[in-house]
Amino acid sequence: MAEVRALPIGIQSFEKLRTENYVYVDKTHFVYELTRTSKPYFLSRPRRFGKSLFLTTLKAYFEGKKTF
Repeated sequence: MAEVRALPIGIQSFEKLRTENYVYVDKTHFVYELTRTSKPYFLSRPRRFGKSLFLTTLKAYFEGKKTF
């Protein structure tokens, strides 16, 4: 039987999301693309729609954290 994993509702920390085995869809290739362009980006998203989580993902990316 497949492992049932919790959805990360209300989780705002990328590290917590990864270490506590929540469901996670890896979109770090978008982070790579974002950091390789010279264009500015305006990140506009609705309330409670992952802005803080995305910022902690960027932090982990730039700190070189590859595994949790």
